[in-house]
Amino acid sequence: MRFLKLIGLFIVVVAVQGCFPNNKDSNKEELLLQGPTMGTTYNIKFVIEKDQLDINQLQADIDQALLQVNQEMSTYIPDSELSLFNKAEANTPFIVSKGLSTVAKESLRIGELTHGKLDVTVGPLVNLWGFGPQARPDVVPSDEQLASAKDKTGLHHLSVEGHELTKTIPDLYVDLSTIAKGYGVDVIAKLLEANGINGYLVEIGGEMRLKGFKANGTLWTIAIEKPITNDRAVHQFVVPKDNAVATSGDYRNYFESDGQRFSHIIDPDTGKPINHKLVSVTVIHPSAMTADGLSTAIMVMGPEQGLTFAEKNEIAAMLIVKTDNGFEEINTVKFMPYLK
Repeated sequence: MRFLKLIGLFIVVVAVQGCFPNNKDSNKEELLLQGPTMGTTYNIKFVIEKDQLDINQLQADIDQALLQVNQEMSTYIPDSELSLFNKAEANTPFIVSKGLSTVAKESLRIGELTHGKLDVTVGPLVNLWGFGPQARPDVVPSDEQLASAKDKTGLHHLSVEGHELTKTIPDLYVDLSTIAKGYGVDVIAKLLEANGINGYLVEIGGEMRLKGFKANGTLWTIAIEKPITNDRAVHQFVVPKDNAVATSGDYRNYFESDGQRFSHIIDPDTGKPINHKLVSVTVIHPSAMTADGLSTAIMVMGPEQGLTFAEKNEIAAMLIVKTDNGFEEINTVKFMPYLK
């Protein structure tokens, strides 16, 4: 399963020294589990009492849970639930799993909240621009091709009732790459908590969710990546506490044609890659799934509209805008308490 979402969070976990007492418990240990998933990797740090769990069984459960998310929502697996829905007939309810219906419902909710800036039906446009499963040469589509692809999109053509998805046009193609990876993070966080683990950091391809403390009694700290193409450096540190963190940006996944750069992030209104000065958006929210979707929607909006939307809806967001002199960081009021 490949999800085209910027990895804008370093997997750098730093203790917040001096802010919290060092309550290191000699009976506790901090472990790391890693593995491949969704065309990327997962990294899970967690704190347990020594000999509390069978770690091999825990990793097997994690791998199985992520395989299930993959089988539900990947557009790269021909027989996934989502792929079968995309091939299904119009106006016929299609029964799906609880996971897929949950993500579809949240996608529609955020889509409505953002006036369509998060649109999970833009799959035909994503594919047309060469960023989907059927990757094509880096060629700018014609106006006729764009118009034809846009006719196959629109959130109003998709509905969810219980565990049933329905589309009103046969060519509707749902792509959950902007939100499903965050859902996967939430799934693993819940699995850890079900196993009595209340101090953890779960990361899948850059989307994260954190809870509790490290083994030494300090909070987890995350490094936000500097939005530059040819290097990896830290822009800012944040302390999310018991929350998820998701970052979207346009500086890693793109192609160039005739000297112009085309981002993988598509504006549903124009059918074209975004073209503005906003280069990175980080959102902190209790749900990684919701943070995932909101960061993309704000990224599509651009700096002015995105900031207004985030402030109006009391979203904890960091916007990084490209200027003639480098970058300008703009934080909403709700984001400020998380800055280190």
